[in-house]
Amino acid sequence: MPTTCSTLPYAETGAFSGLLTDYLAEKPTLAPFYHRFPTLENIAAQIEEKQARYTPEARKRLVAALRDQYGFAPEPEPAIENNLLLLAEPTTFTVTTGHQLNLLTGPLYFIYKIVSAIKLSRQLKEKYPQYDFVPVYWMATEDHDFAEINHFSLFGKTYSWDAANTGGPVGRLPLDGLAEQLLSQLPPEVPAAFHKAYAESKNLAQATRKLADALFGEFGLVTLDADRPALKQALVPVLEKEIREQVSNAAVQATNARLTAAGYKPQVYSRPINLFYITDEGKRERLEPDAGGADCVEVTIRNTATCHSQAELLALAKAHPEQFSPNVVLRPVYQEILLPNLVYIGGGAEVAYWFQLKDVFAAFGVPYPIVLPRNSAEYISRANAGKLKKLGLTTHEIFRPLPELKKQVGAALGQEEISLKEQQQALAAAFQQVQDLAQRLDPTLVKTVAAEAQKAAGGLMGLEKRLSKAAEAKHETAYAQLAALKDKLFPGGGLQERSENVLSILINNPGFIRQLIDAFEPLALEFTVLSEE
Repeated sequence: MPTTCSTLPYAETGAFSGLLTDYLAEKPTLAPFYHRFPTLENIAAQIEEKQARYTPEARKRLVAALRDQYGFAPEPEPAIENNLLLLAEPTTFTVTTGHQLNLLTGPLYFIYKIVSAIKLSRQLKEKYPQYDFVPVYWMATEDHDFAEINHFSLFGKTYSWDAANTGGPVGRLPLDGLAEQLLSQLPPEVPAAFHKAYAESKNLAQATRKLADALFGEFGLVTLDADRPALKQALVPVLEKEIREQVSNAAVQATNARLTAAGYKPQVYSRPINLFYITDEGKRERLEPDAGGADCVEVTIRNTATCHSQAELLALAKAHPEQFSPNVVLRPVYQEILLPNLVYIGGGAEVAYWFQLKDVFAAFGVPYPIVLPRNSAEYISRANAGKLKKLGLTTHEIFRPLPELKKQVGAALGQEEISLKEQQQALAAAFQQVQDLAQRLDPTLVKTVAAEAQKAAGGLMGLEKRLSKAAEAKHETAYAQLAALKDKLFPGGGLQERSENVLSILINNPGFIRQLIDAFEPLALEFTVLSEE
């Protein structure tokens, strides 16, 4: 399905936070909270910094883990195999995005994140041909909030999976009941790859990885599950420092104070210890320091809260780091330790919380990456594009509030704009003369005149509303079409990408992902509109 592409500034969509639009505008107030602004030129300095700090041992660990992870695929996509080979070289770097393990990819922005990483990797290779760049999808396999990912929407229907969740890492969840409860209910047009990824997997992490390979393998996307004992060895120094000194919380709190003073609201909550403990039963429990200041950290094991000394936790962290899991504050640090990464691509909320973490990275001596907002987009089908044209609206104008659009459409249809403002002013002037007369003749009548004036003004206002409705009634059909179109393109008043699933487009347009890769310009920092011709 051929499409046309256009862009508009994020600020003009009315859908993004002030922090994000201020960042894109390079407002000086935000400069202290990031390292380098996302430009092609700034990548050179980021390469130099990362190259000096990323060790050959770290690279060997990463490649070995990826080789083990991809062992399930006897013949991986050639583009993935090529990128695994490249990652062993000291001149290869990554462009990374991360996301939850949403069922069947979840909302569209999951797709947009990965496409942004793929496209930027290509552009970096063109700019810096002496290096190689690999797009990476970091799977949030250790997240334990199953309620956020156990459903998705397609064609107005919500599909859900009622799994026996243990409160542990969602990536480890077996797929019991998924086929009966969800996959068997899908429309028959859903491509086989979406069924196959789950049918041939033992847990949610493996299924998500296989689906990502099916959708993006030909473009060389490498998917990483960091919930692996071999990779957790790299986390030991972070675990030890966090348990001993609890440095991350102090760094975040100091940054939060500066963000608040600059007029921005912190996005995520930092805890005294930003680590979880994974129990033998698979639960992900918080580490809570004793409030009384004793040498005690509380951990819930087998539903019982027990106290462990700092020395006990340090010994456990060194011997079994795989039993520890970083939370939202330390997960990015873990990511940047494992990967030869230059750029992290995230949504607006992710950009906001990364801005809380610069001092955390400094505390652990880990290079802070360039933070790039993912591409955002609105996809307009041929049918909806035709409706826009019939209403006399452009693909950019549809982002305006509905009342403004009604006025614009009404003016185009020749609707007379009803306003009795002049009459209200004349009425007010007349009553003011009567009130002045009452003041001279009998002041006790002033309140009576004022009451009559208010009553008359209210009556005139009511007439204005009735006349406006009468004028609108002439074009009621057009206004109803406009409201329906606005609701279709912005479900629930929000952006399409935050609720619609990729299947809503992919079923009718199998070339959608390639069109996105062609259309997206990650460093242009503008909102994309794709419209079917």
